[in-house]
Amino acid sequence: MVSADTPIITREILFSLGQVVKHRLFPFRGVIFDVDPEFDNCEEWYKAIPEAMRPAKDQPFYHLLAENAETTYIAYVSQQNLLPDTSGRPVSHPDVPDMFGALQGDMYDLGPRLRN
Repeated sequence: MVSADTPIITREILFSLGQVVKHRLFPFRGVIFDVDPEFDNCEEWYKAIPEAMRPAKDQPFYHLLAENAETTYIAYVSQQNLLPDTSGRPVSHPDVPDMFGALQGDMYDLGPRLRN
């Protein structure tokens, strides 16, 4: 039986470039700047994730300009571990102005680098 807390794994891309999202389990959020239709990182990175938490590879993975309470960074997150962030708060990563325009709700306008 699937509970409300069980992530649904699908190959369909559910999130968009410029969308603000948050991690389902960990306290960080970010804005999507790229998406891989399925896992496309190194095996070392994948194996570093504890096996009990390791996401399936056959789902979209998103590149985020991420932030938590202490710092900003780039994150690579499986679709099953993302949720929309509808707080309306901007992401404070220093690269946001280089890639995006204005924040409209939970979506940033795409800057020239991402429109192509």
